[in-house]
Amino acid sequence: MDTPETIELFDNPRPEREYCITIRCPEFTSVCPKTGQPDFGEIVIEYCPGSHCIELKSLKFYMQSYRNKGIFYESLTNDILDDLTGACEPRWMKITARFSPRGGITTDVTAQYHAEG
Repeated sequence: MDTPETIELFDNPRPEREYCITIRCPEFTSVCPKTGQPDFGEIVIEYCPGSHCIELKSLKFYMQSYRNKGIFYESLTNDILDDLTGACEPRWMKITARFSPRGGITTDVTAQYHAEG
């Protein structure tokens, strides 16, 4: 699995301003750890950058690192939040994982981070 160090950043062009960046990853895949079947979904990243923004090509490779990983929705959503906030130190961030139906059931998991101070 890629680590937060592999997530590249660039300087926030307007660090004095609070604004929101929304990134959608509509072709996210991982593997169910119980069945070994693929899970398909969309990861939505919303954040207010601090001094750095996330570079999209490195984010794409980071997301692809989940393709063959057996992991529950709840864990992967929180792992992504931890890795991205650890890398870019945003003012706030919200990760929403929306998974395609499996067995007639859909699941959305949302995790949030707010910087202290």
